[in-house]
Amino acid sequence: MGDPHARLEEIHLGEYERREVQREQLTDTDLSRLRSLTDQRCLRVSETRYGWRIEALSTVGVLVLDRIRLVIEPKTAVDGSRLISWLCYALHLPVRHAATPRGWETDRAGFTDLVISALVAECRALLLGGLRRDYVRRDLVEPVLRGRLDLTAQVSRRYGQLDRLHLRTFERDAAIWENEVCSAALDLAARLADRREPSRAAAETAALFPRPTTRAAAVRMLTRARYTRLNARYRPAHAWARLLLDGGGVDDLLVDTGHTADSLLLRMENLWEAVVRRMTVEVAAGMSGRPVPTSGDSAIRVSGDLSSHSPFRPDVLLFFANTPPMLLAVDAKYKRYDNRSTSAGDIHQMLTYTAGYSPEGRGAALVVHPSPAGATHRRLRVTAPRGQLAELHVAGIDVRLSPQDAAQALAPVLTAALHSTGHPSAAGTIPPQSAQRRAAEAWNVPCPRSAATRQESETGSSPG
Repeated sequence: MGDPHARLEEIHLGEYERREVQREQLTDTDLSRLRSLTDQRCLRVSETRYGWRIEALSTVGVLVLDRIRLVIEPKTAVDGSRLISWLCYALHLPVRHAATPRGWETDRAGFTDLVISALVAECRALLLGGLRRDYVRRDLVEPVLRGRLDLTAQVSRRYGQLDRLHLRTFERDAAIWENEVCSAALDLAARLADRREPSRAAAETAALFPRPTTRAAAVRMLTRARYTRLNARYRPAHAWARLLLDGGGVDDLLVDTGHTADSLLLRMENLWEAVVRRMTVEVAAGMSGRPVPTSGDSAIRVSGDLSSHSPFRPDVLLFFANTPPMLLAVDAKYKRYDNRSTSAGDIHQMLTYTAGYSPEGRGAALVVHPSPAGATHRRLRVTAPRGQLAELHVAGIDVRLSPQDAAQALAPVLTAALHSTGHPSAAGTIPPQSAQRRAAEAWNVPCPRSAATRQESETGSSPG
């Protein structure tokens, strides 16, 4: 299969880079699409004296317009296997070694072909295990009775003749929604792939699935998807299919812009937030910490102004139950803070969190950012004439490692943040259930139930 986009001029730019294009290279439809992306803060388009200026933000991927094909590459160079592992970590998916093609530096399409390779690997795993079949309703016309006779159709269409019978049967077939979603995504992948190898692999795999449904129908199926033990093995393939079909993505990773099916865009900021959220929650679990909602009573609100303001909500809010209880705000920043100073805006934001969630004079907050040069950690002490206001911890996660290995560097950082407030959980002690409950009530947050309490609640009686 040849290059499906050979007739389009391809323009490459990295995150936060800008390129000038000639006026005739963008149609009115293209400008409408680009302006909708501008409204969603995915990129910027502005008119210049000789044409148009396109400036990328933190959204990467491929955007196919009428006359050009825009490829936005990530600013952080990560090879293909690492990018797939971090995507799987954020989406809670298994990592298959077959879905690790060449890195972005040597791969002309980068993220797009990586997602296609991951989809193909998951779909081939489904084929090896056998596609699921289920009973599907069929309306048939046959000379012998099989199933149930459709009396209405028989009378209205055959006028009482019995040479051919209108039947309604249910037969086991692979043409069910789980397989149709995979087929539609593979069919799209074969057209979207930049290189011949993933395009051919997607086309060959799609031929082994039932005939694909329309893209819009596949998106509706994913929206209504329900998984049980019978179809749980389809979850990974459907997660990659969501990215390709522009069905909203998982955890809002995908930019739902309503563009042509040949476009694939990913918000790197949302991806990084999903990674940090899972990583901090898992690390805090071994230190008596657990996440609490950042909305409702836990939100920091502003009132009394001429117009309303959005509440201040950290990406992760960790609750540590002990004496005294503590709330620690964690914010994921998709910025290169390993080689430049922390911005004043981010410092002000974290100071707001420490003022709202930490004891006076012992405030602490955590900023987590990607660091392609290795793990980093520095402390920012904010002082005033009356003493220290807060200690802010800025931690860089090494994106060259697997997420599980990179998370190990976060444990000592979290411990240091707790030491900043003098919290006993920094020593690794987990308070008893009664202490956790009293602390949770003091901070008005939900308290985890013990195993005995959960069993009593589920069965209606106490165990034993």
